Amino acid sequence: MNLNDVKTKIMDFMQGQTYAPLDAETLILQIPIPGEMLKEFWQSIKELENNGNIVKTHFNTYGLPEKMGLVVGRFQLTSKGFGFVIPDNKGEKPDVFVPPNALNGAMNNDRIMARVSVGRGGLKPEGEVIRIITHANARIVGTFVPSGEFGFVVPDDKRIGQDIYVAAKNFNGVKANQKVVAEIITWPEGRRNAEGRVVEILGTVGDVGLEIISIIKQNDLPLEFPEKVLAAASKIPKEIKQTDIKGRRDKRNYSLVTVDGEDAKDLDDAVYVEKQGNDFLLGVYIADVSSYVQEDSIIDKEAHERGTSVYLVDRVLPMLPEKLSNGICSLNAGEDRLAMSCEMIVDGTTGMIKSYEIFPAVIKVLHRLSYTIVREIVANDNVELKDKYADIVPMLKNMETLCKILRAKRTKRGAIDFDLPEQKVILDAQKKPIEIVQRVRSIAESIVEEFMLAANETVAEHMNKQKWPFVYRVHDVPNESKMVDLAKLLHNFAINLPLSTDEDIKPLVVQQALAQMEGRPEKKLVETVALRSLKQAVYQTDNIGHFGLAAKYYTHFTSPIRRYPDLIVHRLLRAWMLNPKLQDKQREILEPKLDEICQNSSVRERAAAEAERATVDLKKAEYMVGLIGEEFDGTISGVTAFGMFIELENGVEGLIHISSLTDDYYEFVEEQYHLIGEHLKKIYRLGDKVRVEVLQVSIADRAVDFILAGANASTRDHLKAQIDYRRESGEKKRSGGAYFSKGKKQGKDAGKTAHKKDGKKGKSKKRR
Repeated sequence: MNLNDVKTKIMDFMQGQTYAPLDAETLILQIPIPGEMLKEFWQSIKELENNGNIVKTHFNTYGLPEKMGLVVGRFQLTSKGFGFVIPDNKGEKPDVFVPPNALNGAMNNDRIMARVSVGRGGLKPEGEVIRIITHANARIVGTFVPSGEFGFVVPDDKRIGQDIYVAAKNFNGVKANQKVVAEIITWPEGRRNAEGRVVEILGTVGDVGLEIISIIKQNDLPLEFPEKVLAAASKIPKEIKQTDIKGRRDKRNYSLVTVDGEDAKDLDDAVYVEKQGNDFLLGVYIADVSSYVQEDSIIDKEAHERGTSVYLVDRVLPMLPEKLSNGICSLNAGEDRLAMSCEMIVDGTTGMIKSYEIFPAVIKVLHRLSYTIVREIVANDNVELKDKYADIVPMLKNMETLCKILRAKRTKRGAIDFDLPEQKVILDAQKKPIEIVQRVRSIAESIVEEFMLAANETVAEHMNKQKWPFVYRVHDVPNESKMVDLAKLLHNFAINLPLSTDEDIKPLVVQQALAQMEGRPEKKLVETVALRSLKQAVYQTDNIGHFGLAAKYYTHFTSPIRRYPDLIVHRLLRAWMLNPKLQDKQREILEPKLDEICQNSSVRERAAAEAERATVDLKKAEYMVGLIGEEFDGTISGVTAFGMFIELENGVEGLIHISSLTDDYYEFVEEQYHLIGEHLKKIYRLGDKVRVEVLQVSIADRAVDFILAGANASTRDHLKAQIDYRRESGEKKRSGGAYFSKGKKQGKDAGKTAHKKDGKKGKSKKRR
């Protein structure tokens, strides 16, 4: 029995129905713990307590947080000053609302423990942060504001919730209005601000390209590879050797193709389809990155730290050096490559996988296709392209047929497909936005998606049945409260979303309800709300299935060039192939490693997604600066107490503040997503079409403000002044320079006193 076994025994014992808090000595006797394992017991108790898995009471007894009115989880702080605890316990408990006066120093993404009580109205739980288990914001990106002999860093991320106090000795050469990275040296406590020191000066506000760099730094993303990593990558051969092929199946004579975007360079998946009677042979061949990136090598450690490649609006921050990602690992046409393969026999009627094989191979891609080429051949019957690719046209037609069969199977079991449009911002040579275009989703993209989903499910089910520790891609059942809110929204459109208090909601129920929105103008908006009602998919070793896909088993196997979990899945497959029976000692070493990898990969994925979204929003705002004063048709995409969000046809979203609706006093009806005029009874609904004018754009906030078209000049000027005032007021609440305006006269000691006593709180893409 090792340390992990002792932890498991402690947790299993405490999770028993009859357990009541006991002291440590009684636990030793009750569990029981052998005498030779007492050292491990005390270490386990300490680690479980430090991690928030168990709680020590005032009476020196130990219990589970959830049985003591407590919840442990990740804290999400909003820009309005309140937040939510996202519980660790995989959906067994709903998210917990935390009001601004109950944060107790917690910052966005901290892992915290909160005391839970019944919320307002007796429905949703409300909490107070009582302990910060792990701080998540060791470094903050923001603008430096001096105030005499001290200063503040005002975070770019409004969810941080408070400014960072900086003493003069920690300025490190910074000047007013410079963007900096501040390292936290003292965490916030009560109403006391966090204290930090400036460790990097990024530039002066307004510098070209500074906003993108700030977003990169804010999300702790690496700009360059360390020299040692590049040196290690340079030693990897450019071509595979004959010895590399030993033990692999030779698939170089098969008509394999890659299908990607026109500008893709890291090609990590190739596909092949062959009709066999009523069945189909589906082959999915993935770059065998694990053959080049050895466990615990310097390249592997860097990839683990990064977790994922990041695709920003103006650049790619790859997980692996270019020598690997675009070179020997990329499945370039006409070149021999090592691959991990999954070949499946698919029933031509039901889409069920009748049999499969997973094996290492050597391949040579015949054609490098783009989504446009496949779409033109399959959907548009392009004669010129059909002649050029005559050797694979029959296979592409079989791919189309198989894609539809696989999609029908997923739909039947309840998979939820959100057909939400995505935008791509086109930049010129100077990285200025010149156009916003909708990304096209067609049969070509669907073919690749369905084939990758089939391979991912097959690999996950295989490793689950082998009873190996594994990395799963899971998507938990949504919280009941979120489903209740979605049901209320659908009720406005005369659609019933049946909910049961006896069991978790099924994906098929959600899918069938959303299907009733097909063809209605509000479809996109309802799907957006529905998507936000679901939980985030994450990586973990405990297989709980994938709600959105209605899949019992799911993993990420198909993108090891750009996702670290996929690389680990390949390693696990190779280890299984060499030794199918895992020894207990190997399992004890492997399981905690995989848990850490899952946790880190999930965190890095969220950071990448936030950075990608932020850079797109930034360039959208930059694009709209040139359109101030122009009118557009838009759709109401959100309704709140402070106004309504309008989405233009190009995907840009902006706010019409309620103060600009000057014809009446408007009341927000939350259940119906309406603003209703008190006197004239005019209603603004989710999904309504409106004509708007671009009033103002804030690059710093990546925000666009609209007004209803037709407003006169004096109204526009008045509203601009109101917006400026609201933003300036918000900054004064957060800014040391304004908030401590007497700092220069009162001197250094007065500044410190203000910092300690008067710190204020802040302003009120499918990844399966």
